[in-house]
Amino acid sequence: MADKHLSSQFDAELSGISSRVLTMGGAVESQVAQAMYALSNFSGDTASQVLRKEEEVNAMEVQIDADLSTIIARRQPTARDLRLLIAVSKTIANLERVGDEAARIARTVQRLLNSGVSSRMRVPVQDLNVEASLAMAQLRKVLDAFARLDTAAAIEVLKSDDAIDREFDGLMRKLI
Repeated sequence: MADKHLSSQFDAELSGISSRVLTMGGAVESQVAQAMYALSNFSGDTASQVLRKEEEVNAMEVQIDADLSTIIARRQPTARDLRLLIAVSKTIANLERVGDEAARIARTVQRLLNSGVSSRMRVPVQDLNVEASLAMAQLRKVLDAFARLDTAAAIEVLKSDDAIDREFDGLMRKLI
């Protein structure tokens, strides 16, 4: 009876963390979309929103990571559960990195605006939007795979990552 109680508590903790990871993923997805909007439209206000959201995303990562450490210390999970907790830890670190990149785009927009660059500057907005759409679709797919713990879907995301790399390489050639 005690095992069932502890197991259900552990499951509830995992479910809560998974839910927060998905919330973090949604925040990061929004951050990327806003960063691209800021770049496409030279919007300083939107760039500022991205940077504010970055602080929230960073705080989410720190809190989830602390909760993971607490679960590991208190529950001493089995190998399978420990692997899941480590995967969650890597997931939040990568989500935070995506948020960092969105913040980097926002800071670039702010620097361009502060230096007096005109919104008529020739930015390959269409190409950037294609690349961003591919990346955001990948993010949505991987968050969906995470939510369902669907390893096959996660592997498909990895396989299709080459398309983004090819688009990025083409964009770099075009910019050069």
